[in-house]
Amino acid sequence: MTCFLFPVPRKAVFNEKKFDYSAAQWLKISPELSCELKRAALEFSANIKDIFPCPLRLTAGQPQNGKVLLDMELDCAAGRRPQQYNIVSSADGIKLSATDEAGLYFGLKTIEQLLSQTGVFFPECKIEDYPDFEHRGFMLDVSRCKVPLMNELYEFVDMLSALKYNQLQLYIEHTFEFSGAETVWSDASPFTSEEIMQLDMYCRERFIELVPNLNSFGHLERWLKHDEFRHLAECPDGFTLPDGRKRDCGGVLKPDQESLEFLNGLYSEYLPNFSNVKFNIGCDETWELGEGVSKTLCEEKGKTQVYMDFLLKIAKLAAAHGREAMFWGDIILHQPELINKLPKGITALNWGYEDDHPFATETKAFAEAGVPFYVCPGTSSWNSLAGRTDNSMKNLLDAAEYGSENGAIGYLITDWGDGGHHQYSPLSWPGICAGAAFSWCHEVNKHADIAEAVDLLIARDCGGVIGDYLMSYGNLYTLFEHKTKNATLFYRALVAPLDNKPDWLDKYSVAEVHKALHALCELRGHLATALPETDDGRLMIEELLNSSFMTECALNKMLLFKDEEIDVKALKKLLRHVIGKHEELWLKRNRAGGLNESSAHLRKVLEELPRG
Repeated sequence: MTCFLFPVPRKAVFNEKKFDYSAAQWLKISPELSCELKRAALEFSANIKDIFPCPLRLTAGQPQNGKVLLDMELDCAAGRRPQQYNIVSSADGIKLSATDEAGLYFGLKTIEQLLSQTGVFFPECKIEDYPDFEHRGFMLDVSRCKVPLMNELYEFVDMLSALKYNQLQLYIEHTFEFSGAETVWSDASPFTSEEIMQLDMYCRERFIELVPNLNSFGHLERWLKHDEFRHLAECPDGFTLPDGRKRDCGGVLKPDQESLEFLNGLYSEYLPNFSNVKFNIGCDETWELGEGVSKTLCEEKGKTQVYMDFLLKIAKLAAAHGREAMFWGDIILHQPELINKLPKGITALNWGYEDDHPFATETKAFAEAGVPFYVCPGTSSWNSLAGRTDNSMKNLLDAAEYGSENGAIGYLITDWGDGGHHQYSPLSWPGICAGAAFSWCHEVNKHADIAEAVDLLIARDCGGVIGDYLMSYGNLYTLFEHKTKNATLFYRALVAPLDNKPDWLDKYSVAEVHKALHALCELRGHLATALPETDDGRLMIEELLNSSFMTECALNKMLLFKDEEIDVKALKKLLRHVIGKHEELWLKRNRAGGLNESSAHLRKVLEELPRG
């Protein structure tokens, strides 16, 4: 008997023998279990109701009549691990035991997957399973333009739950409705405190921690560009990024008491809406630190030491609000000898998004310092238009392998929205599935069928098309010998001004572009045979089609950079269609705030195209 289980369980034995459970009437649950677990059992019953002739009823007692399908109980025997669950099937029904309630919940998800494939004729099986990482999280960027509708977030939580994630972070810079800061969030369609509390409850019911996330040092340009907050900036009049781009306002807080008082006000309003004690304070990419207000201090003490001193003050402030700080670990790695000076109760987030990121050495540095840390790979969907499948798979697997080897306590996948958040949500699904599998048990999941997981668990595509499409579409970038960091070449070409030849212009050939255009056209044809059975199936196809047309525009612009003759009139027509469709599709899943900013990037491309 072969069943598709995802993530693949650590140990699973299936026999040819099958048991007929068609007469089952009961789901039995231990009376001491929480309301959250009982709710999950009721949801399980609702999800499998079409499989059984009679409705399954939930009981905490011992039925005197009728067959029990599933018996759930806690088993805290010595040697069992957190979130471990065991499943044993027999003629008497299915026995599910677990170390804790989270384990019971994940066991229910596994049984639900099995029943959806076997129906009432359930195989004789024995499963023993538990995760590599205690914390398996996903961080969604909701500050770079896209702020999802609440129903979309609820559906996203359901998807994460089905894949056995147990943590969600929403990356916030300015998209929370802070009172008195209307000028900051007025065009962003921010989350309200009520919405955060509702989402927090929804997550808790699905054994997911909603961890507050608020960047607290860098990436604050959306605050610091306004007059009432400009005085808090390290460089109030702007600065130059490491890549040469100039910003006309600051993005980093000056490291002083006034900034701490500003953060204290934000924390007092934001944090109480979350029930979880963890708190991601951010603090990554503090590019201009030492270039303005703190220049003299950084010359005296060293930039990394000044960063460290202010980081510890922010962490102390978080602790005063009853929170355990998490922070991005990129800056402190500049001087690894400072890592062991971090106080207890703070967790480092070791992020890196390329297929050659040095997780091996960086995780070892945190481990040797005795600092708890997460590994944080990414979906590689941002700045790509199509995704970067191979890069994502290697990046996600390396993070799991080296994180596990060096004792990481968590695994947090990131999904960013840089440059206008032009990628549609399906482009992140392969990374979401792969990250779920690798963080659960990388040894048995390293060769798991990610495309099939996308089809069965997310797209519900009985045609088996969308998973393969996403994996292949995400590898268009591999048709170019030259690879760019954190992006695809064609995305870079799309947003680059035509009157300023990029330094990578000689890194690709016209032949490579034509090869990619041919592959794109061939791939697009496959979407006609996709049969997604989700409520948003049509929307899903429309998103993938518009994404492909956006990529086609980018590839044609690559030809323009090479002074190739193309039909500019046709390109403009296609780009106008893409922009209009982008704006229409955006509002199906996201709030209006941020849409103008996202579209402006595409409209600028249209304006710069030559007459034709």
